[in-house]
Amino acid sequence: MTVPPGRFVGLLGANGAGKSTLYSILTGLYSAAEGTVSVDGHDIRQNTLAALAAMGVVFQRTTLDMDLTVIQNLRYAASLHGLDKQLSKERIERGIEQHGLAGLEKRRVAALSGGQRRRGELARAWLHEPAILLLDEPTVGLDFQSRASFIEHVKTLCADQGVSVLCATHLMDEVSNDDAVYVLDKGKIVGQGEVSALLEQHSMPDVAELFSHLIERDLS
Repeated sequence: MTVPPGRFVGLLGANGAGKSTLYSILTGLYSAAEGTVSVDGHDIRQNTLAALAAMGVVFQRTTLDMDLTVIQNLRYAASLHGLDKQLSKERIERGIEQHGLAGLEKRRVAALSGGQRRRGELARAWLHEPAILLLDEPTVGLDFQSRASFIEHVKTLCADQGVSVLCATHLMDEVSNDDAVYVLDKGKIVGQGEVSALLEQHSMPDVAELFSHLIERDLS
C-alpha cells in the first residue's frame, strides 16, 4: 500500500476485515512477522522514533482527556512532541482556528459534542505537522451531517496542507469518486485504485455496489 502526499486514501473494509490490526502494525503497536512499513522514508523497525514522529493518529475511541479543556489537551500533546513554548503557542492557536474550535478552547472535552471532540482529536494529531494522518474509523458514533463535515474538513487539509491521509472506514459514503481506495477483506487487499476507475472497470454504479462486488468475488 502507498499513500501519496496530499491524497485522501480510503481503506474500506467491513468490521473484522483487519483494518484495526493493520493500523496497529503501522503505528508499531504490533510487529508484523514479515513485510516492511516506511513512513516518510523511515522504516518503523529500524528508525522507530522518526517513523512515529512522521505520523498523526486519530483512533476510533476518543483518547482526549475528558476532564481537561481543549487547550489543555493540546498543550499536553505539544509538550509530548517536544515543541518549545513559542512554537507550541503558535501551533495551538492555528490548530484551534483551523479545525473549527474557536470559542471552545476553554471548554472541557466532556462538554463537547461528538463532532467537536473529533475535531479536537484531529487538531492534536496535526499539532506536530506529520507527513501522514492515520484515521481509524474516525466518524464512529457521529450523525450523518457531522460525519460529512468531518470528512470534508480532512479532505480540505489534504488539498491545502499537502498532508497524506489514510482513512479506515466501513461507511461507503465517506469516499468520493476522485479518491483512491484499498478494499480489505480478511486481511487481504481485494481491490485498489481510483474509485472512478474501479467503478468503470467493474461496471458498478456506486462505491457500495463496488465494495459488495469485490467482497463477494473474493469469497466465491
